[in-house]
Amino acid sequence: MVRQIMRTSQPAPIRSVLRDCEVIEIGAPVRRSQHAPSRTHIVLAFAAIYLIWGSTYLGIRYAVETIPPLLMMGVRHLTAGILTYAWARQRGAPRPLAKHWVYATVLGAVLFLGGHGILAWAEQEIPSGLAALLCATLPLWTVLLSWILRAEHNLGLKAWAGILLGFTGVVLLIGPVGFAQQRPLNLLGAAGAVFSAFLWAVGTLYSKRVRLPDSTALSAAMQMIAGGVLLLLTGIGTGEAGGLHLASISLRSALALGYLIVFGSIVAFTAFTWLVTVTTPSLVSTYAYVNPVIAVFLGWALAGEKLGVRILAATLIIVISVILVSTRKKQAMTP
Repeated sequence: MVRQIMRTSQPAPIRSVLRDCEVIEIGAPVRRSQHAPSRTHIVLAFAAIYLIWGSTYLGIRYAVETIPPLLMMGVRHLTAGILTYAWARQRGAPRPLAKHWVYATVLGAVLFLGGHGILAWAEQEIPSGLAALLCATLPLWTVLLSWILRAEHNLGLKAWAGILLGFTGVVLLIGPVGFAQQRPLNLLGAAGAVFSAFLWAVGTLYSKRVRLPDSTALSAAMQMIAGGVLLLLTGIGTGEAGGLHLASISLRSALALGYLIVFGSIVAFTAFTWLVTVTTPSLVSTYAYVNPVIAVFLGWALAGEKLGVRILAATLIIVISVILVSTRKKQAMTP
């Protein structure tokens, strides 16, 4: 989901970073904490966004083992959205307007119903590490679509190199070798993960054209609530509810869902928003490069997802491509 951290009256450069197939935008300047934070708190907060957001892909894989994907994501986002909404309102965020809910519903449909719903389905078919790496192409899609829609005049050599490298890494992943060393690769599942990233790019660009509440938490909560409701309705409409039996839900799936709600959608995001106020955007954005590596490692260490030279090479290529694209100099179109 796209979140603009503490907007000011002056325009500020924006850097896009990636989490769980999502783009989060952090801008400068931001309101700084009046008290110097301890190094321990900063380290713990970075550990949260590195490890928690890097582990959400494995969490999704475990959750969909015995919970239908759309219903699982619907429960995750609706629960997290309601809790976050209540927290934001309690802290003084003003009640959103009707038009805010309209925009949030559109974003919820694109980002959560489309993006996360497809991602959860895809993780029934492909390893979590592969899903993470394919979702890491999100910044590449965002930049490419910005250029196609003429939001940026000239991407420059650095950005084009990043885009070319990134999609080279994708080809390397879904080729006849790679994750297919473990089992035959489900191309439809891989395509679903890529399409999920594409939808997040579309939602990212749309969010820049609409006015959402200034409160980051409130805006995020509204999109999660709308997306959660749409996911649940779609899951029921497609017959997922008929195949869901509470007695058949494994302890691992239930714990994974709880982890995604509490840690993936609430704790890590709280740590992220705090880090933006006490450190620099460039430092916070480093998690976009770390998360895919964490996801691949956890898939190998905990879920038995095999690694090979080709997979490791593709991981390195995609991470480098994201760095190139994320650190480019943006050139907006002039009227």
